[in-house]
Amino acid sequence: MNEYFKNMSKDRLLAILGDFAANWLAHDGAWFLAAEKEHGMEEAISLDREAWREFSPVEARRIMKRHGIAAGGGLDALKKALGLRMYAMLNEQEITDETPESFVFKMVDCRVQAARRRKNFPDFPCKSVGIVEYAEFAKAVDPRIKCECIACPPDEVKRDCFCAWRFTFTE
Repeated sequence: MNEYFKNMSKDRLLAILGDFAANWLAHDGAWFLAAEKEHGMEEAISLDREAWREFSPVEARRIMKRHGIAAGGGLDALKKALGLRMYAMLNEQEITDETPESFVFKMVDCRVQAARRRKNFPDFPCKSVGIVEYAEFAKAVDPRIKCECIACPPDEVKRDCFCAWRFTFTE
């Protein structure tokens, strides 16, 4: 690790972590806009879906390794891993248990969608990307977990969140 980081205070490191997450998201957005400009929205979304298909399990496995989350750890492992994603540094998220075999994950505040709304852009239609992203992330944590979209743009967004996902543990 770079000596510069080793000597920083915890508060400074946390601030830098937030910067890194915001920079990652800004790059993701810039990449998407370039793909959209070159290939159109439909193809850019298709490319984005495939990128998330590859990235989501990598992110899940790295989180699990770093934080000692055992593979096959069920819903508790998934809840912990979701809270350690880069998005968790930037977006307000909420998890509500439904049953012993399921929970709902909500993106209460989404930095991407909020920025689009500030610019008077329509919501980004991220549902097809999210279906791949969340399903692949959950499967990497525990293949017995299934993901279902409750609501995500272009669906009419529920008033209390930008998107919502149900995770169910199946034997």
